[in-house]
Amino acid sequence: MTELLLKYFREQQKQVETERIYNTQCPYCSMQCKMQLVEQTHVKRKTYKTIGRDNPTSQGRLCIKGMNAHQHPLHKDRIQYPLLKVNGEFVKISWREALDYIKEHVTEIQEKNGADALGVYGSASITNEEAYLLGKFARVALKTKYIDYNGRLCMSAAASAASKTFGMDRGFTNSLQEIPFTECIMLAGTNIAECQPTIMPYFEKAKENGAFIIAIDPRETGTTKIADLHLKLKPGSDAALANGILKVIIEENYLDEQFLQERVNGFEEVMQYVASLEFSFIEEITGVPLEKMYQAARMFGQRETGMIFTARGVEQQTDGSAAVQNFLNILLSVGKIGEPRCGYGAITGQGNGQGAREHGQKADQLPGYRSIENHEHRMYIADVWNIEEKDLPRKGVSAYEMIEKIHDGEIKGLFLVCSNPTVSNPNANFVKKAFEKLEFLVVADMFESETAKLANLILPASSYLEDEGTMTNVEGRVTLREASFPRRGEIKHDWEILCEIAKVLGKEEYFSFSSAEEIFNELRIASKGGIADYSGITYERLRAEKGILWPCRSLTDKGTERLFETRFAHSDGKAMMVPVSNQAIVPKAKITKKYPLYLTTGRVVSHYLTGVQTRKSASLSARNFESFMEIHPSTAKKYEISNQELVQIESSYGRIVVRSKFSEGIRPDTVFVPFHWADSQNVNNLVSEKLDPACKMPGFKVSAVNISPSVKRSSY
Repeated sequence: MTELLLKYFREQQKQVETERIYNTQCPYCSMQCKMQLVEQTHVKRKTYKTIGRDNPTSQGRLCIKGMNAHQHPLHKDRIQYPLLKVNGEFVKISWREALDYIKEHVTEIQEKNGADALGVYGSASITNEEAYLLGKFARVALKTKYIDYNGRLCMSAAASAASKTFGMDRGFTNSLQEIPFTECIMLAGTNIAECQPTIMPYFEKAKENGAFIIAIDPRETGTTKIADLHLKLKPGSDAALANGILKVIIEENYLDEQFLQERVNGFEEVMQYVASLEFSFIEEITGVPLEKMYQAARMFGQRETGMIFTARGVEQQTDGSAAVQNFLNILLSVGKIGEPRCGYGAITGQGNGQGAREHGQKADQLPGYRSIENHEHRMYIADVWNIEEKDLPRKGVSAYEMIEKIHDGEIKGLFLVCSNPTVSNPNANFVKKAFEKLEFLVVADMFESETAKLANLILPASSYLEDEGTMTNVEGRVTLREASFPRRGEIKHDWEILCEIAKVLGKEEYFSFSSAEEIFNELRIASKGGIADYSGITYERLRAEKGILWPCRSLTDKGTERLFETRFAHSDGKAMMVPVSNQAIVPKAKITKKYPLYLTTGRVVSHYLTGVQTRKSASLSARNFESFMEIHPSTAKKYEISNQELVQIESSYGRIVVRSKFSEGIRPDTVFVPFHWADSQNVNNLVSEKLDPACKMPGFKVSAVNISPSVKRSSY
């Protein structure tokens, strides 16, 4: 049998006439694994496969999504020409017609309603160059204050918490290479085994080296399986759990008193607040036994080195920013930051979740992580852009708040790039109704997503295989994504689309770029002196050095492997601790007689975001072709639900129907549904529109629901 297989493969190889290799990076998670697409031309057909390339982050590894990433840009449904909706149907038009259509409607809307009647909704999956240009496009070409992006739903809580605590936000305070050598690791609300599989070997190596791993999650997952201690808390109680661990650290005196005295403000206030809390109350809120809190505090406090990592489980809550701050309080209390093998990491979700928020897509930010309300920052960017400071708009509102303004009629037209907000936002039924009210919706995308179907005009955008540019990965490492695969039809890069629209709007002088590298060189100048300083980074250096961790302030600067070794980024050089209440400022959903179960959401390994790209991959779609509800068997029995049965889930916001999936690894008071599906399976139809007051993050992780069999049974 083996000889026959070898003979078959030899015969196949003989039929290969040519082979081409395209260097690129995975379009999915924040690991940004380097890879190559191998295109083989046979006698009668072409075949493709993706293989990993060595790099400092993933070291040549690929996950199942990366190995099949090429399937979606090669899919037959790829949009290749501008499409205009005429009488409810999309028809192919020329780029000239598309640009004239945009000019006509932009002019008409703004003349009638003012500049702010237009909004821009960006993405954390586009390159740094395109994120930078999109912010400039909104503020210079459209002169609108309304721009935000889908990363608001992903990284805003961690970014806000790190900025308040440390004075700056970079995903990791250390490089990944330190993880295997730390002695205690706390994984709070992160399922890296399914969300970032190629990062798992760092943690597995740490375990091999003797690290004690603490996992905090309401469910048992592939990640919790490597943990020595699993704290299976009630959804939404992360801030309270952190208070419990912190209270033990203080009472058992695991504190680094010298570090606290020399490098931290606010500890006394935190200590006083925590002292006022009762352990019994924390146990009741969290559902975590006191002895397990003691074990977690003891291990993290006593070990010489330690790291804390948070992700969406902690962050996607209406007190997500405060919850992350409380985990940072734990880190600071024991002095485990700024030293080798000690630090914090926010496990970024989207491919460019870090870089996309640094250079101008957020409503309140300018390039280099500057504040749009700071006069000095405004003056600097206005000078780079060659405009008057007074002509630079002020801050707008968050992504969901923009949708509310669309619903209220204040925003009448929207430019949408690489995002699917009618599926990804909370209270999704409301969001769809808001988008249906738009007078003018232009979408740049590769496929007709659920949101793109509502557009007046769809513009064909390039994929990761075709679009060169820089991405900033989970560590804060800036990498160069090479891309040379030929474009089909009339597909354009996002940056080309923005430049051409700006030209027809009479703003060509500000957008006369001819390459991604040219845009990056302006970004370098715009970021210079800011918190996220890229000024010392060049394409040439990125090719030679395989990525550089920012800040990198000069061409001789090697980048910053470890932050906060001598000082934090606040003006006095100290970190800031703040007391965090057990009770969220914005009330979370509570289980009641009508809605007796918690609902939490997350990912599965074979899909990404709203699934628009991954469902175009036959290999990935076959692994998970429909959504599901994970439920404990005892809970299922109580509600008369069988395994693999269609189930209706209902909250006060809507209802969906998915298939049940029994798991003894989930809390009996909780059900879990992944968020990769739309329409009647869209779990975000059930999620509240309430936002974290600090960062405007929706509370995806905590909803109250009831469940029932979808099909009523008859008895005979």
